[in-house]
Amino acid sequence: MRFLMNILSALTGIYMLLIFIRIMLTWFSGANYGRPMEILTGITDPYLDWFRRFPALRAGFLDLSPIVAMAVLSLVNQIFSTLAQYGAISLGIILAMVLSALWSAISFILGFFLIILGLRLIAYLTNQDVYNSVFWKIVDTISQPVLYRIKRILFRRRLVNYLTGIITSMVAVLVLMMVLGTIVKLAIAFLAALPL
Repeated sequence: MRFLMNILSALTGIYMLLIFIRIMLTWFSGANYGRPMEILTGITDPYLDWFRRFPALRAGFLDLSPIVAMAVLSLVNQIFSTLAQYGAISLGIILAMVLSALWSAISFILGFFLIILGLRLIAYLTNQDVYNSVFWKIVDTISQPVLYRIKRILFRRRLVNYLTGIITSMVAVLVLMMVLGTIVKLAIAFLAALPL
């Protein structure tokens, strides 16, 4: 049983690596990789396409489905590794792993938004023309829905200047990450200690 779990864990790790390579290669549009890319997409895209069908994993042109797909594979890999190491696994440990994988995806997304808000702050402070630069336009496009939602939650209908909105949003995301991180750590410890 342990030998089989080691093999499954290794295969899952290799598949995660292939998906990571596939995702990285999509960042270089226009490059022609030929037959190796066809083979890679044939192996990875059926799995990735399953996650792409969920509209909640898309925010405009931003596709978050690969993050969730990698988190699921990471969870499966952890389960196989634990079974290979200990020969058994409890329901509490599985729930702790699920929560940990979910938190990894959520914290990555929150960290990403924090970086985007930081870049938008830099653009604002350095008077960048966000509409004449592709990079700053993308940053602005991603940051605007986040800024709008956070300002709406924190300030209701009061008007605040743009700088205050950006800084407040950054602080809110950072505080949310710290509070949720602490709660998740406590919940993971509790679940892992369950005797089930």
